[in-house]
Amino acid sequence: MTHAPRPANRAPQVWTGRASNRMQWLLAGTGAACLALGILLAVNGPGASGLVPLVMSVVGCLAVGLLVLFGTVAFTHVHVSIDRDAVHVRCGHIGVPRRRIPMKDVSGAQLAPVVSPRAWGGWGYRWRPEKGTAVVVRRGPGVVIDLGTGHRFTVTVDDAEGAVQTIRDLLHTRARPSGRV
Repeated sequence: MTHAPRPANRAPQVWTGRASNRMQWLLAGTGAACLALGILLAVNGPGASGLVPLVMSVVGCLAVGLLVLFGTVAFTHVHVSIDRDAVHVRCGHIGVPRRRIPMKDVSGAQLAPVVSPRAWGGWGYRWRPEKGTAVVVRRGPGVVIDLGTGHRFTVTVDDAEGAVQTIRDLLHTRARPSGRV
């Protein structure tokens, strides 16, 4: 986590934080094993059972392997940065999926002491009608961002308190009349 030096009564220029989940690597290993099995089946060719069952097995193993591998690697960690313009959320090593929330759309932020994957239906990019949207990569603290339209966006991140305070400072700075110092 990187925090810019904070002048008195001023929000930091940029706040960054991240959260990670090593358990996702175990699931990624399962996906890689499925891929390897699909490749092994394809290389060994048709056995006594025929070509159609072999093709179905190979395609099934490759499809499951790719879905599990890329689905889990995308959520091994999340990176959050907050600046005067927006809250930026990037997942995984290539930053996809990503979300940009303009600060003009943010009406508030609260600390969620415990964000549970179980409450959101698992790890990943989630949507629940009663809760809004979330990026959940692990169980633990998170930030709940109020979007002013009744919608919310939740993200698990280390130092969630710092993220909430930064958003509140930025909102407070934005709300102050520009004529006063």
